[in-house]
Amino acid sequence: MQAVIPPNNAPAQVRTRVKICGLTRVEDIRAAVSAGADALGFVFVPASRRALTIDQARLLFAELPPFVQSVALFLDPDTSWVQDVIEALGPDLLQFHGAETGIFCRQFSRPYIKAIGTDWLTDSGCWSDLVADHSTARGFLLDSHVTGELGGSGATFDWSHWPQIDDQGHHPRQPLILAGGLTAHNVSTAISAVHPYGVDVSSGVESAPGIKSAEKIQEFMSRVNHAN
Repeated sequence: MQAVIPPNNAPAQVRTRVKICGLTRVEDIRAAVSAGADALGFVFVPASRRALTIDQARLLFAELPPFVQSVALFLDPDTSWVQDVIEALGPDLLQFHGAETGIFCRQFSRPYIKAIGTDWLTDSGCWSDLVADHSTARGFLLDSHVTGELGGSGATFDWSHWPQIDDQGHHPRQPLILAGGLTAHNVSTAISAVHPYGVDVSSGVESAPGIKSAEKIQEFMSRVNHAN
């Protein structure tokens, strides 16, 4: 019998994927992997408090085991910088947080995620145009910041703006990932409210910017697992 796959965002017993972002230390990678994270994010934006150089990232990428994806995060980068990161580290996914167009993101011939700020979510026309422009994106990450700014602020957004069924009765085709102010205290509520494909956490599992807490990571993962 053929399995029935529910539409994206439909309430269903599907495991919520977890990405832990802004990793800067080997011990934090080990804690995230041990807790069962699906993906780990590495920031290549010089202005970020969690920014990495390629040399720093090499030590962290060496800790990644099979079946845990590496995600390289950029914000309106130079093409050469993205290419340098790809050639040196070979990340599984790219994640773009700025005003990058679909043409820009596709030039690297690498799977990518496009991050979207609340300014796009509150305008259905802008949202539709962006989805069309990034038709090959593997998914969209919906965050509390304005597009063109980095996440990790610890602020949530109004989840009522989460994209819903369109006029034709269809859910958004690409998976949607929820970010922005998630912690162990609110992630279960968030999953129940919007049924995201995955959740992305950074400051919510930190003791300081870029310094993760193994205890907070474990608690966060536990709450996600119990919400499924």
